[in-house]
Amino acid sequence: MESKEFKKRILPLGQNLYRFAAGLLKDSHEAEDVVQDIFLKLWNMREKIGEINNLNAFAYRMTRNICLDKLKGRRIKYYDDTGHGIPEPEVSDPDPQSLVEMRDSADQVRNLISNLPEQQKAIIHLRDIDGYSYEEISEIMSMEINTIRVALSRARRTVRESLIKMQEPWKI
Repeated sequence: MESKEFKKRILPLGQNLYRFAAGLLKDSHEAEDVVQDIFLKLWNMREKIGEINNLNAFAYRMTRNICLDKLKGRRIKYYDDTGHGIPEPEVSDPDPQSLVEMRDSADQVRNLISNLPEQQKAIIHLRDIDGYSYEEISEIMSMEINTIRVALSRARRTVRESLIKMQEPWKI
């Protein structure tokens, strides 16, 4: 693979890989380092890239593995979300109060997702934020599709139930 083709096929993956890594690591600088590591590894194996069936899935799997290694090395600590991941809801001409409420809700959901177990966090990110199919997530995560469906369902339920409790604290 020539430099030109590498730039055309690999470099566009950078933003999505960065968001994925930042969502897992909760550290933008560390996420940037992970993406650079991925690019370097892919460049070093550029002659074999043609043998890879799904380059996106391969790059995501590499990213996930590096992130999990980093998380294991530092003993998982949860920090406030850096703002990556769940996009802000789009509304035409929102009033200031509605805009504040939507941002607060989005922040609450981001925080709840960041507190999910790593596997559920990765799956909900890939499916609901990046829009990958179950088959693609299966390839990225090296998991059975039914296992992914169950983990995603549990993650969504946990987020939903926690959000309801936060909004109605008197109903326990």
